[in-house]
Amino acid sequence: MKVVCVIPARNEAKTICNVVQEVKKYVDEVIVVDDGSEDETWSLARSAGAIVLVHIINRGQGAALRTGTIYALNIGADIIVHFDADGQFAAQDIPQVIAPIIQGQVEAVFGSRFLREENNIPFLKKRIVLPLARLFNLVFLGVRVRDPQNGFRALSAKAARQLNWRQDKMAHCSEILWLTRLAKIKYQEVGVTVHYNNFGQKMSGGWKIIGDLFLGRFLK
Repeated sequence: MKVVCVIPARNEAKTICNVVQEVKKYVDEVIVVDDGSEDETWSLARSAGAIVLVHIINRGQGAALRTGTIYALNIGADIIVHFDADGQFAAQDIPQVIAPIIQGQVEAVFGSRFLREENNIPFLKKRIVLPLARLFNLVFLGVRVRDPQNGFRALSAKAARQLNWRQDKMAHCSEILWLTRLAKIKYQEVGVTVHYNNFGQKMSGGWKIIGDLFLGRFLK
């Protein structure tokens, strides 16, 4: 099976080389979608061995993932992994994330930081932001997952073709879950490691996620 990893990135020059190099150990191809970066993300990703696609303007993580996923399907991917560029995820978790798809158990796997006890999740994110997102997904979308805003996921090619998400910004995580339910795609959660660092950890980002969800923007 051809496994392709799609990594959306914007201004990730500090981490992108290491992330690409680590991910390449576990997949056949790495696609980095530079989403309007103002630094050297694209050239560093290419030098690390990734296929690099570029959005001239910043469109959002959801849009970058869509661009990369379509490209991955076009180059014959059997399994597509979505992975973040900031170094929070552990590339060595990729084999266990894709295993249920390879074994034919499911068509989609969603990473969960709550299924790994060693993850030191920041208090406000753990007690407020993620529980609210979980509640939204259960009540309004009918999707029961423990970690609805996790960007580490794997899709079979069949599932990827069925999930035509429209949200360009952070609400794409919930939209993907919602579309998975609508398409009756079989899925499961797998525990993944998350290394919290100084990048992308502002609470304003968490509240933006909640705002996007409860405004129901992706349901328009």
